[in-house]
Amino acid sequence: MNRLIVSPSPHDENYLKTSTIMLNVIIALMPALLAGFFYFGPRAVILTAVCVGSCVLFEYLARKLMKRENSIGDLSAVVTGVILAMNLPPELPPWIAVIGSFVAIVVVKQLFGGLGQNFANPAITARIVLMVSFPAAMTRWTAPFTHEVLAGIDGGVDGISGATPLVLEQLSGTTDQDMVPSYLDLFLGKTGGCLGETCALALLIGGLYLAARKIINLAAPLSFIGSLFVLSWISGGDPIYQILAGGVFLGAFFMATDYATTPISTKGKIVFGLGCGIITFVIRRFGSFPEGVSFSILLMNVLTPYIEQLTRTKVLGAKEAEKNG
Repeated sequence: MNRLIVSPSPHDENYLKTSTIMLNVIIALMPALLAGFFYFGPRAVILTAVCVGSCVLFEYLARKLMKRENSIGDLSAVVTGVILAMNLPPELPPWIAVIGSFVAIVVVKQLFGGLGQNFANPAITARIVLMVSFPAAMTRWTAPFTHEVLAGIDGGVDGISGATPLVLEQLSGTTDQDMVPSYLDLFLGKTGGCLGETCALALLIGGLYLAARKIINLAAPLSFIGSLFVLSWISGGDPIYQILAGGVFLGAFFMATDYATTPISTKGKIVFGLGCGIITFVIRRFGSFPEGVSFSILLMNVLTPYIEQLTRTKVLGAKEAEKNG
């Protein structure tokens, strides 16, 4: 005998679980992460392991102390750890990375209720806190392949410092000088910078993978990159250099698409991306920091509720509630 079973919606059982989404994000991050390991060597591997391990541990302990259901199985802490590591200099002391993991997981994520309740991207916020707290360590960049050079050097040399492309451009005032990396170097990642932000090719592959899997919508990344490109071109700068250098691709594809801290609607995502591009341009052009991606995303995270309100779709036939007084 067939029975009609009535149950609450949703009735579609093919929806993506959080762990499935996070697993796809981890897969998408792998090309850029492996490129970072290739260019910066064992210390990059150690830094990533410390970030991921401490993020998972802090999530487990925080949920335990708060007497909430454990959530490390959804892999969101792993994603936060990987993205945090990719936003840090390869030579950063591991104990500073542990502090960043604590800020990201405990302060930004768990104290606000856990996954989906945080007002800002945990990894971005942690990076900015570390930049303000440890400016010297957070701006000590390592040139690519120095781990291979150091392997043949006897003595107490820990690293060979090198400036990021944006710093070189700021110092030289032009992208035509020999000291500034070429477009190909920027595209392939053969430059100094954060562990996972230098290889634009690897980040592009990861971003397109997420788009193909329908994990992310390309509205925010395209409006972010596009607005920065146009503003750089209008101002007389080198637009190609500006979008390839720094953390634009990492921020656009992996942080400006965060489900919890960015708008839901396509119109909202476009506004969010435009805001990120404009703020990044202003900081790079007129600010004291050569990079502005992290600050732009954090500021737009704060504005997300207002963007949602302004871009929300009006229900056909619905009337706005009258305000008393």
